[in-house]
Amino acid sequence: MGIPLAVLLRMGWRNLWRNYRRTLIMLAAITTGVWAMIFMSAIMRGMVDDMVQTAVGNLPGHIQIHHPEYLDDPSIANSMPPPDQALREALAHPDILKWSSRVRVPAVITSEHDTRGVTLVGIDPEAESGLSSVADAVVSGRFLHSAQDRGLIVGRKLLNNLKTRVDRRVVVMSQDPDNQIIDRGFRIVGVFEAELESTEQAFIFAGRKTVQSLLSMGDRISEVVVLGRSYRDVQALAPLEQAAGAGREVLPWYELDTYLGTMLSTMDGFVWVWIVVIFLALSFGLVNTLAMAVFERAREIGLMQALGMRPFMILSQVLLETLLLLAIGLITGNLLALLSIALTQEGIDLSMVSEGMQMMGVSQVLRPALLPGDVLLADAVVIVLGLLAGLFPAWRAARQRPVTALSRS
Repeated sequence: MGIPLAVLLRMGWRNLWRNYRRTLIMLAAITTGVWAMIFMSAIMRGMVDDMVQTAVGNLPGHIQIHHPEYLDDPSIANSMPPPDQALREALAHPDILKWSSRVRVPAVITSEHDTRGVTLVGIDPEAESGLSSVADAVVSGRFLHSAQDRGLIVGRKLLNNLKTRVDRRVVVMSQDPDNQIIDRGFRIVGVFEAELESTEQAFIFAGRKTVQSLLSMGDRISEVVVLGRSYRDVQALAPLEQAAGAGREVLPWYELDTYLGTMLSTMDGFVWVWIVVIFLALSFGLVNTLAMAVFERAREIGLMQALGMRPFMILSQVLLETLLLLAIGLITGNLLALLSIALTQEGIDLSMVSEGMQMMGVSQVLRPALLPGDVLLADAVVIVLGLLAGLFPAWRAARQRPVTALSRS
């Protein structure tokens, strides 16, 4: 006996609400599970995004071009010429938003009270704006006016360690191409704040041409930093490697910072594990709910079989009930997750555990980051595994013998 799909859906809907308390409890469990899958995935994505964006904004960019031996020995000896015509044409690619040439060398900064080891970074302020966070992070004094600016930008934490202030002079020492110690007095013109105190202590900034003059390196540079459209898609920038030539090395951010690269790939895999584990916990309740519904309707199912309803149609009816239950839970859970993410777009304050967050490279404010793929993944897992979980009670219902089912009291 074939039954139209509309009739099966109507019967399945009515069967769900025969015991509405049990159905509501199961719906609450599915809704909570779907909400947890999506919202917690967004929290984890937000944490990783924050770590990567903070790291990218703290100078690495999405791609760096430098001398092949620079990472092992970041000295003037491993500097390189500025971009030639071929590289400049490659840097004009539409997927490249910003790029800048820098000089970056180890240095020592000395005030009248203390001495600290730092990294001296020579930048072009106009090119640096929008590429790194330093241009927007100056909270006292001013930013550099040009690549010839003779002022110095330092971090607030370093300023406190040196026990100095804006407009005071400090001495910066480094090495020239002949490995001779050179030094020069700089006036502090600005102070920047960073998400991480370690960044405030590690870097000082001056005009690129001023640093090149100090180090007697002509127009040579340490690196070219490139910012693309997304840190997740740097493959579009692959033509840079060919344009850079044999004397330069082109590396994406995840090779420059292997910790963050590993963290990103690990988090992508963990989202899968998180979603599957959550649903496996839900599946026990789902199987129990459907099995109890089949058990309570044993006589009814036996009667339908006696009247000619085929086992396949009984199997289909129970699976349709499962699908209806999952669909309601999915819709409610998705809406609840989207609402939760919308309400936390201003960020979740983690200042109570700020020191621990800074050790991980995460700022004090965590903002969820929702990827459409995570929503689709969660929904697909719930539907597929939910239907698989519903197969057992459906198969059990279809396998009942009408005589045995009708004889039950």
